[in-house]
Amino acid sequence: MSLYGGGGGDSAVSKDDLMDQVKQQIAVANAQELLTKMTEKCFKKCVVKPGSSLDSGEQKCIAMCMDRYMDSWNVVSRAYSSRLAQERSRLS
Repeated sequence: MSLYGGGGGDSAVSKDDLMDQVKQQIAVANAQELLTKMTEKCFKKCVVKPGSSLDSGEQKCIAMCMDRYMDSWNVVSRAYSSRLAQERSRLS
């Protein structure tokens, strides 16, 4: 695997820069997956008869569903981060 950036230059990409790029790509992928899952689940729950537009009840249901989904995602993310931190400190 080459550690050189594009453009034909001789400047090496540092390991930290590469890790930052990978972390950023993972964060984008996670955000896309969150949005996709949330859209699928809330649409399935709230839109019984799809049509050309959403009525006010469907709009309210989707908004509330998305809020609950985001709240749940945040709770799980915080718990996961806390568990990771505990494991890291335990291994140190």
